[in-house]
Amino acid sequence: MNWSEICIYTTNEAVEPISNIMHETGASGVVIEDPIDLIKERDSLYGEVYELNPDEYPEEGVYIKAYLPVNSFLGEAVEEIKQAVNHLPLYDIDLGRNEMALREIDEEEWATAWKKYYKPVKISEKVTIIPAWEEYKPVSTDDVVIELDPGMAFGTGTHPTTIMSIQAIEQYLNENDIVIDVGCGSGVLSIASVLMGAQKVYAFDLDDIAVKSTKINTKLNNIEDKVIPKQNNLLDHVDMQADIIVSNILAEIIVRFVDDAWKSLQPNGIFITSGIIQAKKQMVKDELEQAGFGIITINEMEGWVSIVAKKTEGKSGA
Repeated sequence: MNWSEICIYTTNEAVEPISNIMHETGASGVVIEDPIDLIKERDSLYGEVYELNPDEYPEEGVYIKAYLPVNSFLGEAVEEIKQAVNHLPLYDIDLGRNEMALREIDEEEWATAWKKYYKPVKISEKVTIIPAWEEYKPVSTDDVVIELDPGMAFGTGTHPTTIMSIQAIEQYLNENDIVIDVGCGSGVLSIASVLMGAQKVYAFDLDDIAVKSTKINTKLNNIEDKVIPKQNNLLDHVDMQADIIVSNILAEIIVRFVDDAWKSLQPNGIFITSGIIQAKKQMVKDELEQAGFGIITINEMEGWVSIVAKKTEGKSGA
């Protein structure tokens, strides 16, 4: 099978929403080419990005590349991506030059391209993420190793928003906690939660492709009995209470279900939010506090923000 590579020249701010659009349109994997990767200092033990060619990178901004099969639906899918991306400025997301280019590549080129971009990477004190084809020996007995198939889902676990989410899970998760993952994508946060001691994780995503991808990746990690993936719109009709809710999606979507998150958390439960750009930090913080949450910490990485909040005793949700 031949594939069409769709390349969008845009800003770092637009990486998460455009990647999500591509995923929802059926893209088999997303590649981010950011010139920062060429100069970023990395631990030589891991080297998640290597053998990079500077000629393939823009001088500023980023290239976001996705892969769709060449078939009768290709034109319709490309147009759907284009329209959805052009809609993003309504959410105050800067698209920069917003240039799209297409080229056809064969199956072998597409498959081997992943190995240039995706290698084992240690993203927190305990957690290391590896692609399914890589062999990796844990550095210590405390290592938590997450195996992912990046060709099947959106999210390889190495984006700053995901890293901050996993670091927060590592800090606040207690043994046998019940976790809800809202917008599970590839399932990386659900898997991390189980491997760090969660009793059960309910993984929700509106996109059926994400639900299927989460199922695949939980099987890769032999924890499919502890993760329950389900197609669902945010926390609509969720009648349960968890110890932790984690959500790595757009700020505009997070604020839509803050009240539902309050209702779905146990007293003193933790709400981990990520995927927030700097310009939206105050908006999310205000919404959390208005609902009754107490802000525990605000973390920032490469222009992205993660907010950890607690369902504080003595307060009531809106």
